[in-house]
Amino acid sequence: MLDPQIKQQLQTYLQHLKSPVELAVFLDSSDKAKELDTLVREIAAMSPLVEVITLTDEGERAPSLLVRSKAKQTSIRFAGVPMGHEFTSLVLALLHSGDHPIKLEAEVIEQIRQLPGQYQFETYVSLSCQNCPDVVQALNMMAAINPAISNVMIDGALFPTEVSERNIMAVPSVYLNGELFAQGRISLTEILNKLDSKSGERQAQAINDKEAFDLLVVGGGPAGASAAIYGARKGIKTGIVADSFGGQVMDTMAIENFISVKGTQGPKLVASLEEHVRDYDVDIMDNQKARQVQAADQPGGNITIELENGAKLQTKALLLATGARWREMNVPGEQEYRGKGVAYCPHCDGPLFKGKAVAVIGGGNSGIEAAIDLAGIVSKVTVLEFDSKLRADEVLQQKARSMGNIDIILNARTTKVTGDGEKVSGLNYTCGSSGEAKQLDVAGIFVQIGLVPNSQFLPEELALNNRGEIITGSGGQTNLPGVYAAGDVTDSAYKQIIIAMGSGATAALGAFDYLMRVPQPELTAIVEEDAA
Repeated sequence: MLDPQIKQQLQTYLQHLKSPVELAVFLDSSDKAKELDTLVREIAAMSPLVEVITLTDEGERAPSLLVRSKAKQTSIRFAGVPMGHEFTSLVLALLHSGDHPIKLEAEVIEQIRQLPGQYQFETYVSLSCQNCPDVVQALNMMAAINPAISNVMIDGALFPTEVSERNIMAVPSVYLNGELFAQGRISLTEILNKLDSKSGERQAQAINDKEAFDLLVVGGGPAGASAAIYGARKGIKTGIVADSFGGQVMDTMAIENFISVKGTQGPKLVASLEEHVRDYDVDIMDNQKARQVQAADQPGGNITIELENGAKLQTKALLLATGARWREMNVPGEQEYRGKGVAYCPHCDGPLFKGKAVAVIGGGNSGIEAAIDLAGIVSKVTVLEFDSKLRADEVLQQKARSMGNIDIILNARTTKVTGDGEKVSGLNYTCGSSGEAKQLDVAGIFVQIGLVPNSQFLPEELALNNRGEIITGSGGQTNLPGVYAAGDVTDSAYKQIIIAMGSGATAALGAFDYLMRVPQPELTAIVEEDAA
């Protein structure tokens, strides 16, 4: 089942096991059960510390796998065959159950260990979802640390009855003790903040106690990571505040235009970015979101950044790399049915609509690529484009038109998302040429109409263009002294990963040059005092 290269890598990883791991499988007569049985036996053959047992339990999903630590009596479950993006989750579950050190700070491990009560997590995923493994792995680490915590990854495509009963129309969807806990990407820090009410307060206090930075980067995407590295390499005190590393790159499946790398995937590139940043002396404050920026009252003075948790940071130079987010339709019903049929990631949520009719809003590259991907899963895809022509590359248009289950409607303005209160049932649109109102019956709506810059929290005096993008000069400078910007939040002509990285480096070097040239108020005061 595993190809030779993966087998060789896995065998190397399993050498890090320090204690016995038991793989308990619950099987039925399905082909997926046979795949799972083959997988676990191949794994067990690679290490004397891994044992396979077959159990029968009517309360367990089948096929499913229980990864159990014999030493700690912790357990991690996988309902389905954890391949695709979730294979890494399985490998980490093996290592952590076998006492390989978990890469978390000691205080975080202790916080997890001391959580009171019982926590039974169920995490519904699709194996093509690139965001799901982050959530699965965070909960699995918690389960490997605390025996009172368990987590089961559930492949939604393999257990459609459960998905239907719980009206799950977006992944990852996390349930805790039978109740919906979270939907969409959520970090370990955010999970702990929800479980431990004092956790956020402690984080805010720790951030408030930090001394002023020379350069503070806001944003953890390609531009922010590049800027932090270049700042640290200059030997200045550098920090980075990131809501989450990667940003929109985490939602990108195939990256084939990153020079020197013929092909990679978004989550893999993001992991490399974060690893590279952590190689330097950068104070990383992740899972933190900026709420407000207060400019310095004089050149060389400190700029203040307030976070959503109330903490405040001071910095001599600020570099904004907050990227962009998916543009919304802004029509009635969109927010009501978000995660209930309205989706923004076809790779993540597409498998949940297997055999159903869906709509894609937008006829650019993203929209037509989404339609092509979905056409292999769903029964029918209808693309609605507001313009009189598609804006996607011709090669994508030809591919879409060659597929028998993709319809394209031009001059279509979506006016409303409709549903039964629980899930989407369709949408209303008007025909631009005639003004006629029409209705389309679909189970899912995938919105692919571009990006909006994350600049809404910035001060009014910071110059933006009519699209809300930060206006920057050749060195990444803005109109405010000491404030620089890079990446998709700026007015750069093209939004590409490699361009964002370059602009992050440029802006960091520009900020360093600013710090070297601008008078520092505290130094000026000392000089004047000595002169007196």
